[in-house]
Amino acid sequence: MPNRTTPLTPACPAAAGPRPSRAGLLGGSAPILTSAVLWGTTGTASSLAPAGAPAAAIGCAGLALGGILLFLTSRGARSLPAACTRAERWLLVLGAPAVAGYPVTFYPAVARTGVAVATVIALGSAPVFAGLLAWITGQARPTARWTGATVAAVLGCTLLVLGPELTGGATPMDPTGVVLAACGGLSYAVYALVGGRLIARGHPSGAVMGVLFGAAGLLVLPLVVFVGTGWLATARGAAVAVYLAVFTVYLAYRLFGHGLRRTPASVATSLTLAEPAVAAVLGVTVLGERLPAASWRGLAVLGLGLVLLAGPVGAGGRGR
Repeated sequence: MPNRTTPLTPACPAAAGPRPSRAGLLGGSAPILTSAVLWGTTGTASSLAPAGAPAAAIGCAGLALGGILLFLTSRGARSLPAACTRAERWLLVLGAPAVAGYPVTFYPAVARTGVAVATVIALGSAPVFAGLLAWITGQARPTARWTGATVAAVLGCTLLVLGPELTGGATPMDPTGVVLAACGGLSYAVYALVGGRLIARGHPSGAVMGVLFGAAGLLVLPLVVFVGTGWLATARGAAVAVYLAVFTVYLAYRLFGHGLRRTPASVATSLTLAEPAVAAVLGVTVLGERLPAASWRGLAVLGLGLVLLAGPVGAGGRGR
């Protein structure tokens, strides 16, 4: 089997990142793409919650339940802080609030801008933030392949968002919703980099995800209680919270942590640009959101970027 090289070149041996995989797509890309499909359902699932349920509380309830479940079922999670160096413990301290910040910003963005637009902005901005942060911190420097793939994916996201305006049939975009979605993208990029860094240093992926999400679940639990839990007492509300917890937190992040062992975080965040495509399709088919032709072209460009990023490198391991 031809060797693979990651689309990001390590800046130095000490920051070489995840171990190379000889398993191709099954080694790192497939679990991350599967996670992206599951995450693409979050906006649609949250929109099915009972009327009047606070947007942030919906996402935080899913994180609280799923995060604590992930911590309790992850081998080595309880002993991870003791096994970490002082610098690594500070990474955990940074990563947990970043995880908690995602539902606090993303779900209100969905309520303001719609499922497709909020998801596209959050996930479209994440690889940009991740690439810049990885470069600034010396973890990796961008290569032409990663840059080209990410530019194509972000361009696709832009067309998806601006499609209605380009065709003259747009509803004005909510600026607060756009900012909240971008903050969600930054949160995601930070905890992906933190998780990738800890996993690259040899800590089990399940333990890392368990600690980050278990701590984040505890951080957001007061918010769920403060804004009211009446909606959780309904069958519909409970079903939404359980779905978000089991599928979009517990299962998705187990897969994501496994993928991070073999894929740099900056590449992982680009691969998860598949999420807005799933969100857009669900928004159209399930929620009745309408997308013009320009937006569908954006989905096609986004898909091209993902293929470029996830596809194997040619013989000899040379980058494209």
